[in-house]
Amino acid sequence: MLDLDGPTPLFQQIAEILRTRIADGTYPADKRMPPARAIAEEFGVTRGTAVAALDVLKAEGLIYGVRGRGTFPRGRD
Repeated sequence: MLDLDGPTPLFQQIAEILRTRIADGTYPADKRMPPARAIAEEFGVTRGTAVAALDVLKAEGLIYGVRGRGTFPRGRD
């Protein structure tokens, strides 16, 4: 799934996979996504790499975090 030898950083590859999951409804709007720790385990990366991928999606406005509750995809307006 991840291209370990390619030029694209792992966090960007993971962000793209998560972006696709949001778009296809795997992660429905306003429903909690897996935490960074679970994402890291799924892809075999460090938690920091998973957090970096989530940060990309936050910067794009695709997800938002609620303190003490988790990370959620934004609904389409």
